[in-house]
Amino acid sequence: MTLTDADFVALVITLKLAAITTLILLLLGTPLAWWLARSRWRFKFLLEAVVALPLVLPPTVLGFYLLVALGPHGPVGALVESLGGHSPAFTFSGLVIGSVFYSMPFVVQPLQGAFTAVGHRPLEVAATLRASPLDRFFSVAIPLARSGFLTAAVLGFAHTVGEFGVVLMIGGNIPGSTQVLSIAIYDHVEVLEYGRAHWLSGGLLLLSFLMLISVYALNRRFTVVQS
Repeated sequence: MTLTDADFVALVITLKLAAITTLILLLLGTPLAWWLARSRWRFKFLLEAVVALPLVLPPTVLGFYLLVALGPHGPVGALVESLGGHSPAFTFSGLVIGSVFYSMPFVVQPLQGAFTAVGHRPLEVAATLRASPLDRFFSVAIPLARSGFLTAAVLGFAHTVGEFGVVLMIGGNIPGSTQVLSIAIYDHVEVLEYGRAHWLSGGLLLLSFLMLISVYALNRRFTVVQS
């Protein structure tokens, strides 16, 4: 049984969504993770709880509140429409926004752990050599935390590929626009097209497994090199 053209379009949308979401999360999550790893603010745990919230919050709950906020009558959607734009709800942009929130802990937490593992000593040594804070961050912290970046990128990408509840709530199921692979699989099962569902599900299973293997293998290599 062959896949439909809509399945291939859903694949492209899914990979595009995962790539954009991962890039945004790396750009936003890196300074946030650095601050969380270095800050001594007594209420830092509150921000850490907010970052980790998608880990325990049902996806439909997060998707519902994002839909309310981004819809035409919500604060964000109304603001966008007042500026001449269109509400992000049920658009690809809305999917990106929802995916950034939902996949945030899968990027921020590995980065925070990697920055914490760097410790203070290498940065103090760099400071004695008159390296500026920015130089210490880019020349010392980031290279030493490269395994964390790899883990964060792979987990963020893989988690976004597998999203269902959030993307369905905020993006709906619009073929060629917001329909991603997880929703396409659900559609096939709903009409008893188990053959196509097997092809898509098996492909996602294999992709996820290979990505995890690459993370563990490369992290092990980094550990051996550093030791």
